[in-house]
Amino acid sequence: MLPKNARLTDSNEFARATKSGLRVSTQNFIGYLYLNNSEEETRAGIIISKSVGGSVVRHLVSRKVRHILAEEIKNLPANSLLVIRALNGAAKAHHQEEISLIVTKLIKKSSEVKK
Repeated sequence: MLPKNARLTDSNEFARATKSGLRVSTQNFIGYLYLNNSEEETRAGIIISKSVGGSVVRHLVSRKVRHILAEEIKNLPANSLLVIRALNGAAKAHHQEEISLIVTKLIKKSSEVKK
């Protein structure tokens, strides 16, 4: 489970990550990574719209993604913000594969930006 101090909860930070962050997508998810200059810990958030499915489906996808992010967050650059947005087909997706791929691509992209 993603610890509470690693969760993104402020709508301004969600907006900062989605508008100004690096963007990578797969068939069922979009990942945004914002490289923050502050001294705060790396945090992650999830956006799941009603187009994914009903309440039960959305919560199931949310729990799966949050569980995966708990493992992946330690690989992210320090002081960064990660947002994962679930798209329509996310309920039937291979969550582990797609989220891991997004994180890997975002890390690679962020290292290219830093150079």
